[in-house]
Amino acid sequence: MPHLLDEIVRQFTPPTGEAEASARAMIFDSVYDVYRGVVTYVRVIDGRIEARDKIKMMSTGAVHELLELGVISPEMQKAQALGVGEVGYLITGVKDVRQSRVGDTVTINTRPATEPLGGYKDPKPMVYSGLYPIDGSDYPDLRDALDKLKLNDAALSYEPETSAALGFGFRCGFLGLLHLEIIRERLEREFGLDLISTAPNVVYRVIMEDATEHVVTNPSEYPTGKVGEVYEPVVRATVLTPNDYVGAVMELCQGRRGVLLGMDYLSADRVELRYTLPLAEIIFDFFDQLKSRTKGYASLDYEPSGEQQADLVKVDILLHGEAVDAFSAIVHKDKAYNYGVTIAAKLRSLIPRQQFEVPIQAAIGNRVIARETIRAIRKDVLAKCYGGDISRKRKLLEKQKEGKKRMKMVGRVEVPQEAFIAALSTSDSSGDGKAKK
Repeated sequence: MPHLLDEIVRQFTPPTGEAEASARAMIFDSVYDVYRGVVTYVRVIDGRIEARDKIKMMSTGAVHELLELGVISPEMQKAQALGVGEVGYLITGVKDVRQSRVGDTVTINTRPATEPLGGYKDPKPMVYSGLYPIDGSDYPDLRDALDKLKLNDAALSYEPETSAALGFGFRCGFLGLLHLEIIRERLEREFGLDLISTAPNVVYRVIMEDATEHVVTNPSEYPTGKVGEVYEPVVRATVLTPNDYVGAVMELCQGRRGVLLGMDYLSADRVELRYTLPLAEIIFDFFDQLKSRTKGYASLDYEPSGEQQADLVKVDILLHGEAVDAFSAIVHKDKAYNYGVTIAAKLRSLIPRQQFEVPIQAAIGNRVIARETIRAIRKDVLAKCYGGDISRKRKLLEKQKEGKKRMKMVGRVEVPQEAFIAALSTSDSSGDGKAKK
């Protein structure tokens, strides 16, 4: 074993850096300790950081006094200083997790570096989803949990969001659907939170006819007025599948607006298919459909490849003539009718009957494309009539009809939270999943 380590040291080039220059260290990871605060892991590129120095974070300008620094060997061991090429940890006692960002450059406050270390870029979210606590009182806990997760996951981004249906929560950005699932699982397991996650969507770029540009991460942000062009992100997807399922995979990809780039036979019974697909078409149930159609044998890999112009529209869901933002979606024009019909039918079964008739409509702008009706609860006003003149019965029915009409004018539709959860939640049945996208 010692000989192997000696050989590794001999063959690998040592780290390069200027020992006499101003200190610069790259933060590559951070963890949160309940007792000691944020523990920051760094690699020193230039200069030297000594115990009790005052350090400065170059992106935020925050200055902290070092309480402890050291190396990992493999447990934490205190050291007097960290020099060029060394990897170690810094503890400042800071409890605010936003003060330590992965990719940031640490320098000495008394002799600061002028340029931060290059080569690091903030990851851009590809998929957005809303995370809401089922119990509204858990909102501060969710905020703290997201702060702590961001310490060692720089790709996670989030901002507060309020929904009329689900209360206070966060609009979170993820690298993909797997990233979303991992974050949600960690929040539920490590922090004991019960969460609702809304159907994921991607970032659209909308250019209006007057040339103004809008970036849309949520259907509620979709601009009103005359839309000129809409651009959506696309990915280059690679599917590996046994030869027997090529037809099923091609049918699935073409149904999701995919464009075939090429097909290669890797062996007699193994095929590689390359497609360009809109990201919005694959972030929900594409992988599940791929697995079910190929009996679990196919595998999928994808990477971002720019954006494309698409014929996209915003479908609004109206309850009693009022739009409910939580149910709005941005979909392709060819799938708008199917989305509207499915959501309207689902809501009809989820929303309890009212004292008056409630129309559920799906609309693109001012044009209604689908409608369902929740019938009114009707009291039997003729129960007390035993025979007698028909005009008395007609009079009672007319009176009831007038009351229903008046109630319809002033009545508000009460939508239970269960209906929002069932319609918006990602943990739904596969049939519902198809409806959302």
